[in-house]
Amino acid sequence: MIYDYHQDDPSKCTSAKLQKFHLARQLNSLKQIPRSAIVLNPSSNRTLSFEDRTLIEQYGLVGLDCSWNLSEEILQNNIKGENRRLPTLLAGNPTNYSIRGRLSSAEALAAALLITGFEKEAQRLLAVFTWGHTFLTLNKAPLEAYSQTSVDDMSKQEQEYFPSSRA
Repeated sequence: MIYDYHQDDPSKCTSAKLQKFHLARQLNSLKQIPRSAIVLNPSSNRTLSFEDRTLIEQYGLVGLDCSWNLSEEILQNNIKGENRRLPTLLAGNPTNYSIRGRLSSAEALAAALLITGFEKEAQRLLAVFTWGHTFLTLNKAPLEAYSQTSVDDMSKQEQEYFPSSRA
């Protein structure tokens, strides 16, 4: 599921493309987020891990699509659901290529799916983007490691791949 703040260039909006191909469902308000769904929020203090798989299976996964330039204020708001941040990864999209943590909505959703064991679903999301394979290539080793790391050990694993990142 996606909640789109409609702040980005529509021609570059990855969540709009996911919706166009029926790979994600648009939420029309934040109130529509299922109470126990995993909400990807880079401002969260909790990190996503494979241990979140059951919540995603039962309640869903939600991406919040907003401009990185305006995200700090938006993502600090009290967004219901089980907020999680992704462990550090590199963007594969052309706008933020190779920048730590500056993932597109599609990359964030795909990463969450990969980490929680939904590989086929993640592959389907990324297949609609010419740069989808680039994201997977850039993050192959960390994604494999993260998918086998408990939330308690995630900071240590992040430091192994991205030494100066948040711990």
